[in-house]
Amino acid sequence: MRQFLSPFLEIGLADIIDIVIVTALVTAILTLVRRTHAGFVAIGILIVAALYVVARALNLQLTAWIFQGFFAVFLVIVVVVFQEELRQLFERIAVWSLRRREMPRGTIDPTDVVVKCLADFARQSVGALIAFPGTQPLQRYIQGGIDLDGKVSYPLLASIFDKHSPGHDGAVIIENDRVVRFAAHLPLAKGPHGLAVGGTRHSAALGLSERTDALCFVVSEERGEVSVARDGRLRILGRPEEAAALLRAYLRQKHPEAEHGFVWAQLVRANRVETSVALGLVIALWYLFVPGSRSVEFTFEVPVTIQNLPSGYEVESLEPKTVRAKFTGPRRSFYIFDEERLEATIDGSLVKLGRRTFLLSHESLNYPKDLTLQDIEPERVRVVSRKAGEPAANPRTPSASPSAPPQPTPRQPKPPKKAKGQ
Repeated sequence: MRQFLSPFLEIGLADIIDIVIVTALVTAILTLVRRTHAGFVAIGILIVAALYVVARALNLQLTAWIFQGFFAVFLVIVVVVFQEELRQLFERIAVWSLRRREMPRGTIDPTDVVVKCLADFARQSVGALIAFPGTQPLQRYIQGGIDLDGKVSYPLLASIFDKHSPGHDGAVIIENDRVVRFAAHLPLAKGPHGLAVGGTRHSAALGLSERTDALCFVVSEERGEVSVARDGRLRILGRPEEAAALLRAYLRQKHPEAEHGFVWAQLVRANRVETSVALGLVIALWYLFVPGSRSVEFTFEVPVTIQNLPSGYEVESLEPKTVRAKFTGPRRSFYIFDEERLEATIDGSLVKLGRRTFLLSHESLNYPKDLTLQDIEPERVRVVSRKAGEPAANPRTPSASPSAPPQPTPRQPKPPKKAKGQ
């Protein structure tokens, strides 16, 4: 009976807290990987890990040995491949708080002004790039630019992006309702596909959205189109109303009202798929490593088989035909343990020498290396064999037993002697 397959009945409060914390961390990692170009690398690592597990389960020793060498330097590989993503992850963890900051009092929503500027710029074929920072700091990714700290207004944005202005080719950074910097240079998108989506402005907007959670609006000087970049994706907007809806939703997410709750609830709602995948993965890991590492003890009925029986011999009887084997080891070792493949083997080559009693030991059973054999009951097996073609031995009866003592023959009484003279 597989009692070891129900460890969830033993889950406690500490286990639940443990699962929640790790799920939040894995969700952040999955979200970051999805928003960057490291998704295929992560999928490749998962495939290698799955192959390693399959190799261990099927006892493919050479394959498992090769993959084991790969995982020996796994942490170094992760740091080298995901160094930029890990840096972003730690930055995001640093800026997260229990609640996001509310919009400062007296702040005016800049959406209407910005959307009007975008619409007019697109109609007049004036190139523009406007970025709204999220929760992650942008200082590390922005080069150059001029600090301004001016209130957002139509004349201010129109003068900055005027074709005769020296800073019209740079980006404008808007924080709340203030233009904090203009003529800034943003990082370009990674890979050759960055310039394929448009010009340098589009590549810069996409590059910043790949590295941070900023929202960027781009106006194409050649095509007169408004595009938006977020989470490493760039798409063209058809109407100004779409830009207004996106910007208002983004500002509400960044500065929620007091009744909107904690940031963790908002993150779960915004990343439902990643949260579901992370929860399933963490539960599987918990199942494998937490209750799976606890030592347990189980007893199995093991059939007895005979190997290497000499030619011309056959087994007449085998007693007992099954033995009880007791094993101890980590619980996870029993998850993929196939008790149907467990058997106790006897070297039948010795029956030719007349041996009938065999002693079972740990060498007689085939079982995983991480398990320990505690006891075999009974540990002795009796084998009766005969040459092929010989009749089976007849059962002996007490009267025919050679060890029974001979019975004395009863004496006949002698006839009486005759008297003299008769």
